[in-house]
Amino acid sequence: MLMILFILLLLAGIAVPGIWVKYILRKYSEPADRYRVKGSGAELARHLLDRFNLQDVGVELTSAGDHYDPQARAVRLAEDRYHGHSLTAITVAAHEVGHAIQHARGERLFRNRQALAGIAARAQRFGGFVLLAAPVVMLTTRAPGLGLGFIAIAVGSMLLGTLVQLITLPVELDASFGKALPVLQEGQYLHDGDLPHARRILKAAALTYVAASLLSLLNIGRWLAVLRR
Repeated sequence: MLMILFILLLLAGIAVPGIWVKYILRKYSEPADRYRVKGSGAELARHLLDRFNLQDVGVELTSAGDHYDPQARAVRLAEDRYHGHSLTAITVAAHEVGHAIQHARGERLFRNRQALAGIAARAQRFGGFVLLAAPVVMLTTRAPGLGLGFIAIAVGSMLLGTLVQLITLPVELDASFGKALPVLQEGQYLHDGDLPHARRILKAAALTYVAASLLSLLNIGRWLAVLRR
């Protein structure tokens, strides 16, 4: 009974941050036309980039989720943020511009995050490949110990990827509260009374990366459940 309770609490701890992030971003997506007079998320992003002399950074529509791509030097926004006029749209746009500012200034935290992100991606890809290979190894060698060793290496690699992603949280927090929030305040881009709500959105924007990392742990659990069958 205690083990079941522990597992349920663990699953809740992994899933709740992602649920909260989605709830906050969806909540402040209404009213959808709150900032129509001031512009869409894409228009605000373009304005802020120009304000910080980042004319070489583009603003693009994406289906892969809001993010800043340092290789392409582009702020990429999902459709409802790119074309949207909600508080969520403009606040998330400001957060992603915050990453472009970090990149332009060559900030150490951002540079370290990029290096670690590469390690995380490679570790998770390697872990996925080894996990797929484990049952094949067990069947062909008839050595359960070797197969279990493969599974341990795979899980360790994927956990490393998740851990690396989690320790880059300071970069996300800085993009939200060290860059986006001061810009939104000083530029008076927000309507009266919206600042506390923008803070919640910026916290959610910073935790989006963390929530995705935690949810990747559930994928590991699903893989292991499949292998046990």
